[in-house]
Amino acid sequence: MNDALSILCARLMAHRFIPRNDPLARRALVDEEFRHSLDQRLAEVGLVLLENPYAEFLAVGLSSELQPFVFGEGDAWLNNNMNLPRDAVALLVVLWALIILPKRERQIARAEKDQEGQSDMFGAEKPLMQGEEVSVGVPEDALYADFRDKLGGKTRMNTNLGQLARLGFIERRNKIIVEGPLLDLMLDYATLAPRIIEGALGEVLKRRADAVADAA
Repeated sequence: MNDALSILCARLMAHRFIPRNDPLARRALVDEEFRHSLDQRLAEVGLVLLENPYAEFLAVGLSSELQPFVFGEGDAWLNNNMNLPRDAVALLVVLWALIILPKRERQIARAEKDQEGQSDMFGAEKPLMQGEEVSVGVPEDALYADFRDKLGGKTRMNTNLGQLARLGFIERRNKIIVEGPLLDLMLDYATLAPRIIEGALGEVLKRRADAVADAA
């Protein structure tokens, strides 16, 4: 067990994320004793396993207890440890809202429908819905049109998109932005979704969705 734990921890930290269908990842999701040992091993260095039943990858992040020692406190608090400038973080939140929020709504609806009267004892091994089947891409031109005035202009946005792609948050395919391995893991849905839906960005996204519906 120790060898498997060491291998899994090393791969998570070296590669930053691994697919959910990896043998060791599956073991961490279905073997309670192995998962407990993994959580303990990661906790020793201030990390936690990042996973949710809707994501296709696993990753590691800082534990909440260690965040003040890494990000600082008060006015010195950092908003990330990846050297992302503020406008890149804002762009990341916008993309998360455009891609993950609608994806999650479809996943939850589909999961509830599929699980009515069913019980899958191996369900933890796989995401409730494969990401590419439900995740919607965002055209870069539409993103520039909607947000360039607020996020530094097209050139600046293009630079930040490149950085987000290199970090694994997004992928760029023929001028379409799609979900990367980390987009659904590194941002906390439970914390962020209510703030977006009930905040100013929620109104912007609603107007955008209404415009798309009218055009269709």
